[in-house]
Parts: sequence; structure tokens; C-alpha cells
Amino acid sequence: MKKSAKIGIITLLSILLVVIGVACYAAISFQMAKEKSESKLSTINQNFTGDEQSSDKELTVMVVGNDSRDDDEDQGRSDTLMVAHYDGKTKQPKLISIMRDSYVDIPNRGMDKINAAYAYGGAQLTKEVLNKDFDLPINYYVVMDFKEFSDIIDELYPKGVTIDAEKDINLDGVDIVKGKQTLHGNSLLQYARFRMDEEGDFGRIRRQQQVMDALINQSKDLIPIWELPQVAGKLVGKIDTNVSTSLLIDLAKDFLSGKVKPLKSLSVPVQGTWDFNDYTESGSVIELDAEKNAEAINAFMKTN
Repeated sequence: MKKSAKIGIITLLSILLVVIGVACYAAISFQMAKEKSESKLSTINQNFTGDEQSSDKELTVMVVGNDSRDDDEDQGRSDTLMVAHYDGKTKQPKLISIMRDSYVDIPNRGMDKINAAYAYGGAQLTKEVLNKDFDLPINYYVVMDFKEFSDIIDELYPKGVTIDAEKDINLDGVDIVKGKQTLHGNSLLQYARFRMDEEGDFGRIRRQQQVMDALINQSKDLIPIWELPQVAGKLVGKIDTNVSTSLLIDLAKDFLSGKVKPLKSLSVPVQGTWDFNDYTESGSVIELDAEKNAEAINAFMKTN
């Protein structure tokens, strides 16, 4: 065998060993980080079955925010319900925020607020409501409580998140003044969940979308790529989700590299398709035209 051929083989084997070593390190660091994190997997969501994706480059994730404090009379209900869509081909992220008091037909339960679906049947039943009422397919789910959201923000954004607060806010001992400032986990959480004013959930959803937009815009170069498996392991250990490790890391690479386009947002119900109703067994609700909102969602999902 010629000397040049031997050198070529040795070089190839060396590259393979490096690749295998990096892969093993990534897998081990991910698993160790996951095991050290507090597991949030719940039995209520073990029966979740995701809808088929229209493309292997697209995914739609149902995001449930859960206020799990013991003194909450709505224990188990979803406090926040959003649907995140990402097209890996066009690099376009989209976010649909759904009012928690939306009055919908929950399978085998009848008419109720949409946030009750999670208490009745977890992620699977909530997905079925989104399928049925809004013709919205869901591939994956993510469920996290408020404390974990705060911890995750501090983990990913140790220097905080810059927000131009639209108003003075006081909630759960946190004071936020109007104007541009840097917020850390708990303060950012209170800004996103505040609804004790005349706008109620409408203002809260607008601020939640503002926060999500800031998180995406400020995600570039947060952490080195080689630390991604370890960070992903910590996150997966803290939340309840069926998003695979490999998919989570692939998505994170796009956001960390700054390749994604600006976030597009939609609030449901859309303007002109709803009315307040205070005379239901569920209390004060938002009655909506499900068909018109399904049409709006469909048009939103098709925009580039």
C-alpha cells in the first residue's frame, strides 16, 4: 500500500474517532444533565398521540403553562395556552395565543372554558379541542409550570432579557416600571402573566407575545453549540414534553445561530368574532365563532 493511501486511511479513521467521541460526549452530557434535573413527566400525558406533520421540516407544538400553586382554586387548569409553529425550511416561527376563557365544546364534557380541558384530560384532550374547534393539528406538546419557566429563563438568559415594558405592573411582590429594562426569570414571568387591569387576558396575551418575540430576538449566541446537549438535558429534565432530544437540539441550533425570521403572532379569538357572556355555568366566558377563528388560523398558518 502506498504511503499516501495509508496516511489517507489514518486521517479518515482519526476523523471518525473524533466524530464518535463528540457524539458520545454529547449523549453522555445530555443524559447526566437530564438525570440531575427534576423530572416533570406526568402520567396524565402518557396517552398523548400527536397528529401527523404535513412536512418533516415543519412542526406544531402545543404549549401549556400551568400555575400549580396549591391555593389555586383552578388547580390543574391551563393558565396559558399557546401553539407554536416552526417551518425549518423557511426558518419562520409563528405563535398562536388562545384566550383561557374561550368557550368551547370539550369532547364528552360539553361547553366549558378551554383552560378546563387540561384538567379534564391533559394534553391529549386539549389537543382534541384544538383539532375539533379550530381545525389545528398538533404534533407535540410542552407543559411547564410557572416556576420552571422562571428557572429556564435564568438558565438560558443569565444576563436577563431586555423588554420595553408597556406599563407599570405589580404582581406577586414584583414591581415593574414602564420603559426599557432588563428582566430576569421571575420578573419576566410576572410581566407575562399580569392581567389585573381593564384589558384582562387581551393585554396579557399581547405581553406574552412580546416576551416570546424578545426571547427569540435575543437567543443568538446565548450558549456555545458544544454546550447545547448539556443545556438541553437540563431543560428536558424540567418540563413535560414529547419533543425528542434530537429535534430539540436541531431547533435550538437554528435559534442560537440567528437564522430564524422575526416571530409572527396571532391572538384567538380574532377581532369581530367574539362576545362576553356572564351567564354560563362556567362563569364569565368569551363566546366565539369557532368557524371564523379556524379560518383565521388556517390563513395565518399559510402565510410566508
